[in-house]
Amino acid sequence: MIKRRDFVLGSAAALGSMAFRPLNFWDSGFPVVRTPAGKRHFTDDTVEEVIRRIKETCADKELGWLFENCFPNTLDTTVDYSFNGGKHDTFVITGDIDAMWLRDSTAQVWPYLPLCHQSEKLKNLLTGVVNRQVTCINSDPYANAFYKSAKVGEWAKDHTEMKPGIHERKWEIDSLCYPVRLSYHLWKETGSTEIFTPEWLQAAKNIYKTFTEQQRLNGRGPYRFGRTTSWSTDTVPGNGYGNATKPNGLIHSIFRPSDDATLYPFLIPANFFAVVSLRQMAEILTGVYKENAEAEKCRTLARQVEDAIYKFAVVKHQKFGEIFAMEVDGFGNALFQDDANVPNLLGLPYLGAVKHNDKIYKRTRQFILSDSNPYFFRGKDGEGIGSPHTLVNQIWPIGIVMRAMTSDSDEEILNQLRILKRTHGGTGFMHESFDKDDSSKFTRKWFAWANTIFGELILKIEKERPHLLKKPL
Repeated sequence: MIKRRDFVLGSAAALGSMAFRPLNFWDSGFPVVRTPAGKRHFTDDTVEEVIRRIKETCADKELGWLFENCFPNTLDTTVDYSFNGGKHDTFVITGDIDAMWLRDSTAQVWPYLPLCHQSEKLKNLLTGVVNRQVTCINSDPYANAFYKSAKVGEWAKDHTEMKPGIHERKWEIDSLCYPVRLSYHLWKETGSTEIFTPEWLQAAKNIYKTFTEQQRLNGRGPYRFGRTTSWSTDTVPGNGYGNATKPNGLIHSIFRPSDDATLYPFLIPANFFAVVSLRQMAEILTGVYKENAEAEKCRTLARQVEDAIYKFAVVKHQKFGEIFAMEVDGFGNALFQDDANVPNLLGLPYLGAVKHNDKIYKRTRQFILSDSNPYFFRGKDGEGIGSPHTLVNQIWPIGIVMRAMTSDSDEEILNQLRILKRTHGGTGFMHESFDKDDSSKFTRKWFAWANTIFGELILKIEKERPHLLKKPL
């Protein structure tokens, strides 16, 4: 998420540091751009061993160098871990914004999850992330980003129920889904139930309550939002409730995972994510807490939302046939586009919402990766999905990674790696977005989610298609 008032393109030349000059500045080898060991926020031997292994495996040495920089970036620069009062606590900033997003904090530590059975340190770190997320949710389930302390931040005058300690209060369905995703898979990966405290149970109940409130089957609910701003997507129409809808079982999401306001408040990728999360919550409620009645409520809501998705959000496109719309309103209006931020339509299989060979998804994917999607851009330096968040002609590395993550084609995956390799602007890191014709112009030089999801992609390739890493790009 960029700061609206700071929407400028960075460039390798403009950064003014040797560490960020174009690669041809060095006569041999690659520069050391990773945070020096003594200044890293968190270190783990298991992570360092993975880095050594991937660097040895990659035939393309620049790709190995990018992994070395990007994979540990969340640990190196954004985590603040402590153990106090018998409880693990981990605060995770996004990078160049000193706040913790429920979404980003999950996505940033997600690639370390498979290493937790080898590293107690990593397990404790991720346990601390869940504990902190639970505290945030129980403080305000409608907020998307929080400070570590009771700080009063830059958006304190937003026209909503702001509290000290909240950075931003933009209601996004996925803000409540990502902590469930992390909790569920940490449980499955380690077998530990340490995170499932009375506070976690209360957070689960708050999540269910918020989802049902935002179905708006019995009134508009307690949430509304406004901001005094010149950016139209940074505030909300409809007197703070969003554009008009016809309630139908879907959950309203007033903002997208880009932190931009929705056009039609039934955001379909986020509703898909809610279905997955509700079913995961139900399994936890039954298996850990023995809360069978609460679990059944979650399963019932999941079925209701899923049925509504297939009834109202599968829409006939004039070129691609029946595909998933990105947003609908219940009146028959639909938005045909996709956004690089996850959850998005492209990433539905990644989130476990649909099978990768689902016929509707396959048609939707063809649409997303075509010029029929108004936010799919092709240029001199690459092609990929962008976002209204960064206006036009800006391609997001997260979108490129997600295309590779959801592909069955070796050549398509290799092409995404080639684009990522040539568009880091000489910095050795991924960015929020880059100009399609000049990747030395980019937004957010320090965006940890983009870095670690790149690392996640490389590990997925190593596990499922190791032969690709043995090919020079």
